[in-house]
Amino acid sequence: MQDVIAPGLKVLFCGINPSVYSAVVRHHFARPGNRFWPALYASGFTDRLLAPHEQGELLVRGYGITNVVEEASVAADSLTARDYAEGGRKLDAKVRRYQPRYLAVLGIGAWRTAFGKPKALLGLQPELLADTRVWVLPNPSGLNAHYRPADLARMFRELRLAVEAGG
Repeated sequence: MQDVIAPGLKVLFCGINPSVYSAVVRHHFARPGNRFWPALYASGFTDRLLAPHEQGELLVRGYGITNVVEEASVAADSLTARDYAEGGRKLDAKVRRYQPRYLAVLGIGAWRTAFGKPKALLGLQPELLADTRVWVLPNPSGLNAHYRPADLARMFRELRLAVEAGG
């Protein structure tokens, strides 16, 4: 699936990997029940609720989308440690090439596994990836029942406020 990306973004949102549904329709976070787009809107990243087919509108706002692992799967739990490690190397190269201010990894397990950070917590990470700040958010998949929509909105808002503060 093609990234939504450009040099110098404010935030590059990074999913774990595309769902089969998203790969078929060729739009990120397109599976019904995915809470990415509602979380962007509820947190103030967008002024209206965007539909997955409007993903290109993120670029004019300074945001983009990529994935740790490029290959689609029915569920992220089918990915191997090797998939994550290879995806992490590719993501590192992508961040170095496009130099976003923030990389927002949407899934703590993906960040921990792809970058060897087993004790990482949600939020701003203490280390940079190249010159990019890393912020880890929960996976917005509807399958992730640990976080309610209001929780996701609050956590996405924390990132937005940090970005707007120039941090």
